[in-house]
Amino acid sequence: MSWLPGIIVMLASILVAMVLAVISLPEYVPLEVGYLRPQWVALVVIYWAIALPHRFGPVIAWVTGLVLDVLMSNLLGHYALLLAVTAYAAGRLHQRIRMYGLWQQSLVILGMMTVYQMISYWIAGMSGEGRWSEWYL
Repeated sequence: MSWLPGIIVMLASILVAMVLAVISLPEYVPLEVGYLRPQWVALVVIYWAIALPHRFGPVIAWVTGLVLDVLMSNLLGHYALLLAVTAYAAGRLHQRIRMYGLWQQSLVILGMMTVYQMISYWIAGMSGEGRWSEWYL
């Protein structure tokens, strides 16, 4: 039972990230500011995949993504695929990332988030949900 507090912290952090992802911006905030919001759930998935790769892997990320798909009323499997790929990459690179300095870790996570966004735009384009804009470039 010593693993139970760790699981509770992990689930609580994922829940807080999902709440932050679902909260809408106030009316007086311009729509463009919404594009600057971080992908909280993806960042939490990357953190747990690096911190505890033996407990948090692509399967838990897949389930988290399915729950996020339902919460965001998105194409079922969109976030599930994104988070599973992200967790797999972070889990495979966790020892190397831990060895890097803070700036190098930030750059690796920036690269992961860039790939995350590119795959997200690709899925949106393939499903017919996305429209061409400057964000694809």
